[in-house]
Amino acid sequence: MADALVYGCLYALMSMGLTLTYMTTKVPNFAHGSFVTVGVYLAFTLYHFDNISAYYSIPFSFLLVGGTAVAIYRFVLKPLSARGASLVSLMISTLAIDIVFIGIFGIYSDMLSNTYKVFNSKFFLLADSDISILGLRGLTVIAPLILALVTAVLWLALNKTKFGIAMRAAVENPSLAGVLGINIERVYIASWFLAGGLAGLAGSLMVLWLPGNPHVGSDLIVAIFASSILGGLFSVYGAVAGGLMVGGLTVLVTVYGSQLLGSWVDAWEVGIPMLIMAGSLLIVPQGITAVNWKHLFASFRKR
Repeated sequence: MADALVYGCLYALMSMGLTLTYMTTKVPNFAHGSFVTVGVYLAFTLYHFDNISAYYSIPFSFLLVGGTAVAIYRFVLKPLSARGASLVSLMISTLAIDIVFIGIFGIYSDMLSNTYKVFNSKFFLLADSDISILGLRGLTVIAPLILALVTAVLWLALNKTKFGIAMRAAVENPSLAGVLGINIERVYIASWFLAGGLAGLAGSLMVLWLPGNPHVGSDLIVAIFASSILGGLFSVYGAVAGGLMVGGLTVLVTVYGSQLLGSWVDAWEVGIPMLIMAGSLLIVPQGITAVNWKHLFASFRKR
């Protein structure tokens, strides 16, 4: 159950960022997984060279990856969009960026191995550096707390601040928001910074639970998209629910499936988020946040 809880919280944090960028710029960002990998390698580097806990690396990851995301938007996606690039072209450009990132991580891990003699730079885990809270691994307690805190802060920011209201207006109708004096470009930059920051945060936490490697984030991109799609793609809170469901179900189906059917089920773990995504597109294509749950429960009671 601890695995299901931690997986769900990490997927929720990652899918929140993906949802933010899609809500504002409408670009499916396939490089979002690499943002997570940046956080993973930053946490590993700080721990290896300065013995800094992955928890203390969170603010550094948030700022670094947030800045990286803004740079990608500002110097790649925005110029392409200004030149009339289609949505498909923008999507493919994010896939190309992801491939470039994987190459950069490979070069960086080779440098750590060859120059600094860090021989586990291509496969590492910082689980031994985690703390213990009430007899539990620290991340089991801290991950849900961070997710709750981030969700609460985003809710306050989006609903109780002028900038949050401006962001919601830009999402609903960018043209009208611009006419009313809202700086749309600033909203887009803020959304990409938050998206990158949340991905970096998730990466710093993830390395305490899952092994890191140059393509760890890219391997998770299907699960991240599945979480966002299940949540509705236009709801940050839906992304939280989608991430918890996808992460939790992936672990539970794998664990109980292997117990009932055999260990071969473990090899199909990566396919579970894809099945969830396909099912959500067929049954609730607009996501679980678009379902009228009160009406649905009422109809079941009548039966």
